[in-house]
Amino acid sequence: MKSFFKFTFASILGVIVGGILLLFLGFMIIAGIASSADKSVTVKNKSILEIKLNKSLADRGVDNPFSELDIPGAGSSSIGLNTILESIEKAKTDEKIKGIYLNVSDISANFGGIASIEEIRNKLKEFKETGKFIVSYNNFGYSQKAYYLTSVSDSIYLNPEAMMLLLGMGGERTFYKKFLKNVGVEAQVIRVGKYKSATEQFFRDNMSDESREQTMAYVGDIWNQILKGISEERDIPVEKLNEIIDAFAVKKAADAKKYNLIDGVIYQDEMNAILRKLSDIKEDKKLRLISISDYSKSPDEDATFSKNKIAVVYASGAIGNEQSETAIGPELANTIRKARRDSTVKAIVLRINSPGGSALVSDIIWREVELASQEKPVIASMGNVAASGGYYIACSADTIVADKNTITGSIGIYGLFFSGEELIKNKIGFTTDSYGTNKHAAFGGGYPLMVVPVSSRKFTTTEKAILQEIINDGYDTFLTRVADGRNKSKEEIHEVAQGRVWSAVDAKENGLVDVLGGLETAIEIAKEKAGLTDDYRIVSLPKQKDPIQELLNDLTGEAKTRFLKFELGDNYRYYNQAHSLMDLGGIQTRLPYEIELN
Repeated sequence: MKSFFKFTFASILGVIVGGILLLFLGFMIIAGIASSADKSVTVKNKSILEIKLNKSLADRGVDNPFSELDIPGAGSSSIGLNTILESIEKAKTDEKIKGIYLNVSDISANFGGIASIEEIRNKLKEFKETGKFIVSYNNFGYSQKAYYLTSVSDSIYLNPEAMMLLLGMGGERTFYKKFLKNVGVEAQVIRVGKYKSATEQFFRDNMSDESREQTMAYVGDIWNQILKGISEERDIPVEKLNEIIDAFAVKKAADAKKYNLIDGVIYQDEMNAILRKLSDIKEDKKLRLISISDYSKSPDEDATFSKNKIAVVYASGAIGNEQSETAIGPELANTIRKARRDSTVKAIVLRINSPGGSALVSDIIWREVELASQEKPVIASMGNVAASGGYYIACSADTIVADKNTITGSIGIYGLFFSGEELIKNKIGFTTDSYGTNKHAAFGGGYPLMVVPVSSRKFTTTEKAILQEIINDGYDTFLTRVADGRNKSKEEIHEVAQGRVWSAVDAKENGLVDVLGGLETAIEIAKEKAGLTDDYRIVSLPKQKDPIQELLNDLTGEAKTRFLKFELGDNYRYYNQAHSLMDLGGIQTRLPYEIELN
């Protein structure tokens, strides 16, 4: 028996020691991967900067060294718009870079919005002015978004068997009124502004006239900008482009070549031969392609260190109670406050990519933007969308800059609540009985389904009137914030508000936007307002978390989310959109849908 216990104890001890050693080895491997990601990259002579669009695009990328590990907890990686723009700028004067290869064969379905594409496209046009080449190739067919980007290329090539579809800009919206009725749930909506269509999907079967009017206005503006851009680069009149599109004349590579939308129909090996010739590489030698990720790690010989800073504060995602790389929370107010108090920060650029969200959190952030603008220049830079709460946090900036394809406005507020009286009492069979010490102690009823935000009854007339008063006050506050920030009267702002969504072009016309341009335009304005020469550097805020700590968090606290992202890939966004429908409840300043051009 003694030998048995001795053997058992030794086995357990061996397992524990072995486990500790394996854990230690794992940390060593993780640390090695993380440290290798920070190593400087050497650029060879006669190199070509290869831009691939095979990851999601964020205003600020997450350089995750573990993203290539084939495990759910390894996290994901994105391409940063800031990294792409900085790399193209650096390549303009880098003698080792011969040109740019837009390899968009594997374009990701969630590669950014049209405003971000516009910023990259404008930067590529600057690059062309240096005399260096830009060529594009696609093995699997161009989406409209990819084609618009690559239309700036000197030459565009396509695989002979690939498809290319130009269809125009449009889509469908889903309405849930009948579904809710079938399950015994009714949406109770309190809103201000005839254009605030954020809740229509819950109480209508189709788009209202106002919703259709505003949608067609900004969709038309954006599509006209796209057609104009293609027309200028390919020397095809806009009228001819519309004629081609309406006739569905382009379906495959040969059609695109016929109508001068591309320059050649070739295979990958032929594309490689063209690249060798352009970069003066012999046929038997390997092409020297360098990715954006690697090139961003190469030393910039023109870079100088300066104590003067322009802080670019990134505000990306819906506005709610938690801060992350893809969501805006109250912590962003702390970030702006720290930038305001930092004497080395001479100006702030608030980069916004948000459909809005919580009215309360929007106001908390607005307050810090307002305080910062009293002490130093604050420039708002709008990305793909900066609407509703996204506009709320921008309105106190000294200057508002938006890309011409930005969606903005939606100055309005709504309250959305779900009553499940029919579902709870008649279909499920629950009964409720209220009690309370005061007249309104049981305001709005109870929530017997617990995990689903559906109340046991409809609002009373008094309760609905109280909520309408709260919503009206919230709208009045929103108008006041915008009017003060834009130096206009509340009446003037109300005329262009009422929940209406605008394209940036129209928003500039009605005074909601000051300048049409991208992030670099905003930085340039911040530099001028701060009285800086070229003696400054850019700092990005909030500070990103350590990748090792993030990996540990992913493997522990966010296992479910990471597993779903791992399994669903790009389709995770559809799951997330469906899941977030429940987050539309309560008092909100946000857009009700995502706007995307494929």
